[in-house]
Amino acid sequence: MSDIQTQMPAAQYAVRYGERTLTFTWTQDAKSACTKRKAVIHVHPNGEVEVQTPEGTSLKDAKQALLRRARWVAGHLKGIEERQRHVLSRDYVSGETLFYLGRRYVLKRLHSDSERHVKLIRGQIQVTGKDLDRERVKADLRAWYRNRASDVFQRRLMHVEQTLPWLKTRPNWRLLEMKTQWGSCSPKGDVLLNPHLVKAPTECIDYVILHELCHLEEHNHSPRFYDLLRHAMPHWEAVKHRLDGMSEMLLNE
Repeated sequence: MSDIQTQMPAAQYAVRYGERTLTFTWTQDAKSACTKRKAVIHVHPNGEVEVQTPEGTSLKDAKQALLRRARWVAGHLKGIEERQRHVLSRDYVSGETLFYLGRRYVLKRLHSDSERHVKLIRGQIQVTGKDLDRERVKADLRAWYRNRASDVFQRRLMHVEQTLPWLKTRPNWRLLEMKTQWGSCSPKGDVLLNPHLVKAPTECIDYVILHELCHLEEHNHSPRFYDLLRHAMPHWEAVKHRLDGMSEMLLNE
């Protein structure tokens, strides 16, 4: 069975902020970070805005919460839009730049009647095969990244779990392609990691894994959660900022 899940699109709402319309999704969660009747605002790497409020609050409350943070949200969206202007869609031809573990590599297509394969060698990611049309090369690279992600994430999980003294057993984890998140932690404690994350620097991978592992102890974004994360990675905010700045390039297909 595929790891990729198909989900129904969430309902979209909007508020006006000056000349701009801020579109957002709204969720309610009794176990979220929304303690003391506070809302949490997320601006995801792809520009989607999510407003999370405590269970039982109204849409009006969600809109007011977003308007209180509208200047901050608009600033983040402007930065994302500016970066996206410089990201071109891929043609998957020789000479294009690909990322792996934070480094840039040059794509090289090599025609051959032998077995198809993808190989990382001498600063290149080489895709070899007979039929090298755009969609076939894209599919080969996607499979290669998933295989690499399985290996890299397993090794990084073994490394970072040593920094969490309260973690007694290694959680179940798997790959899941997500449009708005690098990782997720289910209510049952299963950790989900986006295979595109393997394109990011190792430190950024560690940050995402630590973030999700901290949710095993504190399944929200409460002050205690951030205390746990800061203990494991004191400079996590700088690492997150670095990852956010690369998101458009790393998610570009």
